[in-house]
Amino acid sequence: MRIRDIIEQSANEGRFRFSCEMLPPLKGDGTDGVFAAVDNIMEFEPAWIDITFHRETLSESIGADGRRERHTLRRRPGTVGISAAIRSHYGVEVVPHLICGGLSRYDIEDALIDMDFLGLHNVLALRGDKSPHEERFTPHPQGHSRAVELLRQIMDMNRGRFVDGLVDECHHSTFSAGVAGYPEVHSDALSAEEDILHLKEKVDAGADYVITQLFFDNDKFFDFRRRCREAGIEVPIIPGIKPLSTIRHLEILPATFGTGLPDDLISEVRRHAGDPAAVRAIGTEWCTAQCRGLKEAGIPVVHLYTMSRTDQIAEVLGNVM
Repeated sequence: MRIRDIIEQSANEGRFRFSCEMLPPLKGDGTDGVFAAVDNIMEFEPAWIDITFHRETLSESIGADGRRERHTLRRRPGTVGISAAIRSHYGVEVVPHLICGGLSRYDIEDALIDMDFLGLHNVLALRGDKSPHEERFTPHPQGHSRAVELLRQIMDMNRGRFVDGLVDECHHSTFSAGVAGYPEVHSDALSAEEDILHLKEKVDAGADYVITQLFFDNDKFFDFRRRCREAGIEVPIIPGIKPLSTIRHLEILPATFGTGLPDDLISEVRRHAGDPAAVRAIGTEWCTAQCRGLKEAGIPVVHLYTMSRTDQIAEVLGNVM
């Protein structure tokens, strides 16, 4: 089922639902850890589960001749495989992520063909982050520099157009693609207005829905949605939420995701800095309040960022669902 259809069905039924985002296992791990994380939330009937895609990193070592050598590593491969495994094991819709970073158009095409064979017809199209050794995002020489280009490749495949050209009388894929939106503006955007224009470009290219970067102030989401609608973006916009769980999140989350933290949340967490359990409880309570506010406003689905740690997410869902 297309994700947009799931969203619209939830809205029509007046039913509040959630989706969540998981990491693929570390290289060498099996499915047990991911399945255990999914087990924690299955009683709340997730609308769908996203699986992230992780680009390569570089590792350095000293060779036999004493020279420093760099090696390319992928610490979390297997996005497509674990997506298929979760869908098969739980019968829930799964959305593998696909990124521009580190991939050629041929790599992307191969991944899409694998998804199509496995019955994974939903995908989240992202540019992805810069590699840790890069000062700024650098595309693969035969790849894409922007998510909209990746999205166009996905839509081209649906029309039977491949990297090497059009294939006559071919099997046509039926991918439905989502894209990311940024209530607090993408770090590479020159302005909020430009950021909205880039999002509209992705929607015009075929995106069926938008999932936002995480935020901790619902007013920022509602303002973002208003600006999107004024710009002519009419597809569903799903809010992305993450519960704060440690004192370190006060620094990590703004630095990593470009999100601001409300002063009330910061002061309350700092007041309990010496009590990890209290900090976690504050984060759970704040996330619960966000989800309740979004539910009361008629939002049909919220997207929860889990990092494959779902105990706290299950607490929030138990408070809200």
